[in-house]
Amino acid sequence: MRAVVLGVGNIILSDEAAGVRAVEELQAAWSLPESVLAIDGGTSGMEMIEDLSDLDFLIVLDVVKTGAPPGTLVKIAGDEIPVFFRHKLSPHQIALPDVLASLELLDAMPKEIVVLGVEFSSLELGLEMTPAIARMVPRLADLAAEELLTRGYGLMPVRKVA
Repeated sequence: MRAVVLGVGNIILSDEAAGVRAVEELQAAWSLPESVLAIDGGTSGMEMIEDLSDLDFLIVLDVVKTGAPPGTLVKIAGDEIPVFFRHKLSPHQIALPDVLASLELLDAMPKEIVVLGVEFSSLELGLEMTPAIARMVPRLADLAAEELLTRGYGLMPVRKVA
C-alpha cells in the first residue's frame, strides 16, 4: 500500500501556505512508515507525476473556498473531487488538475483521493498566515494522520496529538 500526503500552496501568499505547512507539521508530529511519502508540492505541476502514479491513497492538503467561515476544516472526497478542482483559488490549482488528468490518461490514477482543506481568510502577499488559519495547521496535519491510520498505515506519534 503506497500513499502520498501532498501539501500544495504558495508560501508567499499568506494563508495559501497552509497545505505546505500542514505537511511540515505532519512530518514533525508523526513518524511515517516507508509506504507513506509526505511531499511539499508547493506550486509544482507535472514534475509530480512519478510520485503520484499508481498510489493506493493520495491526500491533498490545501486551502479551500466553500463559503464557510475562515478556519473551517473541510474534507472533500469521491465525486466531490472534480467539482473542487473546477474552482481555482490560485495558480497552483491549475497544475494539480492537469497532473491528475495526465495520471488518468496514463492509467496511473491513485485508487483513492481525499482533499483536506482549511477555509482561508487571506491570499494577500505575505509570509505569515492569518492567526485563524495558522491555528488550524496542526489539526489539518492530524486529520491527514487519522485518514492514514484509518486505512491501516502504521504511523506513530512523535509528540502528543491534540
